[in-house]
Amino acid sequence: MSTAFSLAPLFRHSVGFDRFNDLFESALRNESGSSYPPYNVEKHGDDSYRIVIAVAGFQEDDLDLQVERGVLTVSGGKRERSDESITFLHQGIAQRAFKLSFRLADHIEVRNAGLQNGLLNIDLVRIVPEEAKAKRIPINGQRAALEN
Repeated sequence: MSTAFSLAPLFRHSVGFDRFNDLFESALRNESGSSYPPYNVEKHGDDSYRIVIAVAGFQEDDLDLQVERGVLTVSGGKRERSDESITFLHQGIAQRAFKLSFRLADHIEVRNAGLQNGLLNIDLVRIVPEEAKAKRIPINGQRAALEN
């Protein structure tokens, strides 16, 4: 029995929202992705967001952030350290490789990223250009009828 259903009827009376259908369908799919490393997505204001990823044991050189076609990809992999003087009796801090992807909404840009106390903070901001902002459309029907 399939749990997938079509959202096409919802989009019959919309214009330019065809991308949302794909986004909803991908969100509804139960992807078997790992929950490692844990992360939070925070909203700090109307146009300000932050992604916080727990990356204990990783250093800045071990992490890579990229934005391509509206997708923020964060990947990490522990590089081999040649320190023969350390012998682990118990190694409970997971330092396995990971890759997280976040689809960014339109006009969302990555402002900066910082690593502090084992947390990777990625600050995002929504910058809407003037031509994309809502604008009031005057109704000139009555004025045009009076001028004739």
